[in-house]
Amino acid sequence: MRLIQITDCHLHADPAARCRTGLPHRQLERVVAAAAGLRPDMVLLTGDISEDRTAASYAEAERLLAPLDCPWFWLPGNHDDPGLMADCRPFLDAVDLDARRLLLLDTQRIGQEAGELGEARLAAFAARLAEDDRPTLVLMHHPPVAVGSAWMDALGLADAAAFWDVVADHAHVEAVLCGHIHQAFAGRGPEAAGGVPVYGCPSTSDQFLPGAEDFAVDEASRPGFRVVDLSRGAFATWVERVEL
Repeated sequence: MRLIQITDCHLHADPAARCRTGLPHRQLERVVAAAAGLRPDMVLLTGDISEDRTAASYAEAERLLAPLDCPWFWLPGNHDDPGLMADCRPFLDAVDLDARRLLLLDTQRIGQEAGELGEARLAAFAARLAEDDRPTLVLMHHPPVAVGSAWMDALGLADAAAFWDVVADHAHVEAVLCGHIHQAFAGRGPEAAGGVPVYGCPSTSDQFLPGAEDFAVDEASRPGFRVVDLSRGAFATWVERVEL
């Protein structure tokens, strides 16, 4: 089974609107075309679909994703309006992947750049993990680990320690895929929670400079997406970049 992660599209109601380094609508269109060429079984969007929180921006996302010949699912990021997103396409908490499961976590904290799960969502996450012991992939917008950029690490998952406490009780969590950081990333959670791999993904809009102390755009980097190939007992992932 092949999954593709797309993230941080930052679309506007106006398809001609610009981001810092280009045109988000055109860039997502190129990313979708490249992703479709790899024949995914499923596409997963990990938040910040919109920049202006308009219904029209989510309608644009649906239009641009239409060429995909597979199911796709999304979750909200800190820039999104969850109500408008759900009106356009409902959220799912879990997706069956045959021998595996996928759990989608909402880490949005209204009005804040940083994320948080909170007690209720952590409890629901723990309950979903407890009900099924198949290998499980977890998707979220905010990274639950430091990525090495001081300004971005201040805007990660505020209750990451509580998230990893839940994971520590469930050894079948196989990997975490996150958005928000606008860059390729591979790290691990704490050893006490099994050292679960954590993967970040390039944005389809602007790329952020890895290792920066303060906010900085990586103007030399290109938009991209993450590919995850799953087979029985095997997990492989890599990042593809897209020429504009």
